[in-house]
Amino acid sequence: MTDFLLLAFVFLVAGVLTVPIAARLGLGSVLGYLIAGIVISPVLALLHVDVASIQHFAEFGVVMMLFLVGLELEPETLWAMRARLLGLGGGQVVLTTLAVMAVAMALGQVWSVALAVGLVFSLSSTAIVLQTLGEKGLMKSDAGQASFAVLLTQDIAVIPMLALIPLLALPELQGGHSVTDHAEAFTLVAGLNGWQVALVNIAAIIGVVLGGSYLTRPVFRFVASAQLHELFTATALMMVIGIALLMTLVGLSPALGTFLAGVVLANSEYRHELESDIDPFKALLLGLFFMTVGAGINFVLLWDNLGQIIALTLGLIVVKVVVLLVLGRIFRLGSLDKWLFGLGLAQAGEFGFVLISLMVSSAVLPGEIADKLLLVVALSMLLTPGLFIFYDRMIAPRLADKIDRPADEITDPSHIIIAGHGRVGGLVNRMLRAAGYHTTVIDFSSKQLDMLAKFGVKAYFGDATRPDMLISAGIAEAKLFVIAIDDKDQITELVRHTTQTYPNLHVIARAVDRNHVYDLWAAGCRDIIRETYDSSTRMGRSAFQALGATLEQAEEMRQAYNVMDQKSMLAMAEHYDPNIPNFENEAYIKNARAISAKLEQKLILKFAEILGKTPIETLLPPGVPEPHQPPLEDVPEEFATETIRG
Repeated sequence: MTDFLLLAFVFLVAGVLTVPIAARLGLGSVLGYLIAGIVISPVLALLHVDVASIQHFAEFGVVMMLFLVGLELEPETLWAMRARLLGLGGGQVVLTTLAVMAVAMALGQVWSVALAVGLVFSLSSTAIVLQTLGEKGLMKSDAGQASFAVLLTQDIAVIPMLALIPLLALPELQGGHSVTDHAEAFTLVAGLNGWQVALVNIAAIIGVVLGGSYLTRPVFRFVASAQLHELFTATALMMVIGIALLMTLVGLSPALGTFLAGVVLANSEYRHELESDIDPFKALLLGLFFMTVGAGINFVLLWDNLGQIIALTLGLIVVKVVVLLVLGRIFRLGSLDKWLFGLGLAQAGEFGFVLISLMVSSAVLPGEIADKLLLVVALSMLLTPGLFIFYDRMIAPRLADKIDRPADEITDPSHIIIAGHGRVGGLVNRMLRAAGYHTTVIDFSSKQLDMLAKFGVKAYFGDATRPDMLISAGIAEAKLFVIAIDDKDQITELVRHTTQTYPNLHVIARAVDRNHVYDLWAAGCRDIIRETYDSSTRMGRSAFQALGATLEQAEEMRQAYNVMDQKSMLAMAEHYDPNIPNFENEAYIKNARAISAKLEQKLILKFAEILGKTPIETLLPPGVPEPHQPPLEDVPEEFATETIRG
């Protein structure tokens, strides 16, 4: 017990101390965990800890991560990705395998060893790439979606790789390595021939899909009846572990099985509960996995072969980057997306450790080669956060000014300028043009502008955050400037620049969330629109109607809520400080509690008046006795007259 507690304490202390420092330095959590593992590796050596066994346990974090990824995808979305799965993903696996195989044969390896090395290096790190893209908010970008398609294809490709490995065995190595561990491992496909194994695999996949579709809901409803949250969490873990176990028993990838289960449950009413229950375990196990990668580096072997290992690692990265850039060009990724795609997937993956171990036990790889390959896999993963940093600080700034084409010359300026023609700016532009107004639209997406041109919509390519672009658009004489770009920080900086430089210009700014409203208010904007506010209050109106209110009552309640929320926003804006997090701002917290309580009481009275009920009837179900009503404090009416719409 003491050994377990000591080991757990060492890993937790390393993560808690190292990761915040790495995040503060802009290095990302993944690199923080890797560095933590390197730091504690001498301690683990002194304690005689088997890092490999801990790593096998921590790899379950990857399984959980793919389950959560599957929950975000509906089957229709997955089907729509089929071209990228087959083209990008399949092309990457095949081309990388062949390229690495050619290099290995040129270095003197026999074809079977070269092919085995190519298979190992064709895989990338699902854990590192998805974690980093998620942290940077890039999963929805073209590069993020392309990366996900490749990673998913790689997980599927592990299945035929596992079937191929025994066929590559070298006769001279078959007596040199024990296969006891694999022979003793319990499996449902032992002794079956190829077609029988295939049938068992298909049956297991069908079982996962049917079970996810028809069994999970009754099970979760039964467990939910106990009203014990910890039991629901245990059920979620039981399901994920059970699916992973089934996949392992039939020789398939556990990550693939849980991913399919996640896709099946993507439309389930328990989806969000599953995400919240599984996510903490996933995050902890992934952190532990990254630390074991850092701790598992054999520094003695690395030092003895330093030049060779570094050359092999950098060579692998170069080969994969070249392959990925070629595929990115074929599939028409943009310049920035193409480089993010290439650099992000340039490492070897965590499944490489599994394949190398199996190849040694199956007499495919000599032990001395396998040990060096393990170092290359670990080092390439260790360098991946550095590649993302290189992209952020070197590639992105240089390509941002040269992306696709130079800025257009604005030949027909107007008094109305719209920055961004996406799902927000596009609607604003269509409404204004329908009313007969002439607008100048600036957008930084070449693909978006090419699409608009086909429909006869005139827009100019350029970066609306650049002062020179705004001047050429005629902002000095403009009456209205609509900021509808996507990036939160860019919106804030653009608001600050235009309100200070052109004080007579009316600026309407798109706000990403409630806190962003306060940031824009502090930057000088007084006409702010939250991008999801109106649609959310319309859903609330529909909810009132579904609960028995008439359309007129529901709309009146929506408008009443809108007025109260605007008053709350205006009152709280006075106490917001963009340099202090809200949970540390004592004045903000104190006033938020007081103002929210007062406005909520006043809103209850207003809703009751609209519905023709007493205030308490709007809160209690029929038949519940009405308690004594305390006197209500009124809400001060001396609010500013500036506008926060939504």
